[in-house]
Parts: sequence; structure tokens; C-alpha cells
Amino acid sequence: MKIALLDSGLGLLAAAAAVRKARPDADLVLSSDPDSMPWGPRTTEDITAHALACARAAAVHEPDALIVACNTASVHALPALRAELEPGLPVIGTVPAVKPAVGDGGPVAVWATPATTGSTYQRRLIAEFGRDAQVTEVPCHGLADAVEGAREDAVDVALAAAAALTPPGVRSVVLGCTHYELVGERIRAAVGPADGPRPALYGSAGAVAAQALRRLGAVPDPDAAPSGGLTVLLGGRRAELPEAARTYAEGRLLAAATAIP
Repeated sequence: MKIALLDSGLGLLAAAAAVRKARPDADLVLSSDPDSMPWGPRTTEDITAHALACARAAAVHEPDALIVACNTASVHALPALRAELEPGLPVIGTVPAVKPAVGDGGPVAVWATPATTGSTYQRRLIAEFGRDAQVTEVPCHGLADAVEGAREDAVDVALAAAAALTPPGVRSVVLGCTHYELVGERIRAAVGPADGPRPALYGSAGAVAAQALRRLGAVPDPDAAPSGGLTVLLGGRRAELPEAARTYAEGRLLAAATAIP
């Protein structure tokens, strides 16, 4: 079994690691284009073009499924990706976990890129699943870029700015950008009180990995032999896993895989 993932950059690490944990025997293809980051401020046509380029590069390696491990690409490019690749290649998009966060009760903050915050797509999700909950949209200026470059000081600055926009007493934080899952515990520490309970985090990595396996008729088998290989594509060209990826636990997990010939 081979599963491909696409994103602008390192945001795909969390979903890839979730797939690796669920199926250590699955081969993974990671296709990104960090030179084109960020995708958020681009037009829908431009985002779609970049996502299609990453998807086509991954498709050459004949995966059994493709995960769009990027909220921005899922919002803007998912219809085009499915029109071109399905039914031969199942395409699984990423949706911010607003529904389960609201279901747990209490005030909710949705941390997302400035381009996604206030977007029609996100507002529709909140309207559909928000019920009567207090949901606050929080634009996280510079956080995805700081995570991409593994720039610790820049991450701290972006976290502090977003935390200042987050109302006190928030019970749950939805991670509306896949990059944010790589610094999840730092987000909890930034939002939660030093002497009280910290908010629950709701990312999408586990859910999207599970959906990919369901689409393939496969089941999780975390005890399978860790035989899955790894192919990394940057801008369509084979490459090593970026050094910045190895600063995160998810990247180190994937780095242990053998390159697929």
C-alpha cells in the first residue's frame, strides 16, 4: 500500500506521521513545493495550479490514495484535484475539526492563517457545526512560515500574538492549518493559564489518515512490521527530507524510513 500526501511545505508531516503510526508497512510519498509558500494569499487559480503540480508529481509514483494535507489546498483545489485524478486515485481532503471541538462544549478558538480566517469556507463550517457555541476566529500571522523554517524565536513571537487575540477561558483550540499541529503543545502552553487546565487541541491529521485507510478498504495495524518506505518530492524533484522537518517529532519518525527506490 502506498499513500501520497501533498502540501505547500512541512504541513504534511503531521498527517504523514499519523499514517505511519497507523500502518508502519505503508509506503509514503511526500510531495510539496516550499518555494511557492505561502499558498494562502494566492488566488484560487494559482493555488489550484500549485496543488495540481504537486499531485501530478506524486501520481507518477503510482500511489493508492492521495491526501491533500493542506487546509488552503482543500478549500480551493479539491474539486479540480478530484476531477483530474478520481476515480483512479482517491483524493482525501483536510477539514478543520470544528465539529468535534464544538461537540465537547465550551468556548472554541479556531487558529488559522490570516487568509483562511474570515473566509467563506471557514465561516460556513462554523455556521454549520458551531451550534450555539462561542467560536472565535484567530488569525495567526507568520506562524506557518515560522514553523516551516523551524525558526524558534519567530514561532514564539507568532504564538504570543495569536494567544493575545484568543479570549480567556477557551476550552478548545481548532488547528486550522496543518503546520500548526507540529507545534501543538506549544500552542496549548501559549493559550492555557500557567496554573490551570490547558485547552484541548483539535487537529486533522488522525482523522484524515483514518479516512484514507477507509477509502482503501484497509484497517489500522500499528503492530505491522515497519517496512514502509519514503519518497520525498520538492517541486516535483526527488530530494531528502528537509533538515527543518527533523526538528519535529513527526519528521524524525518519518526520517527513520528507508527511501523507496
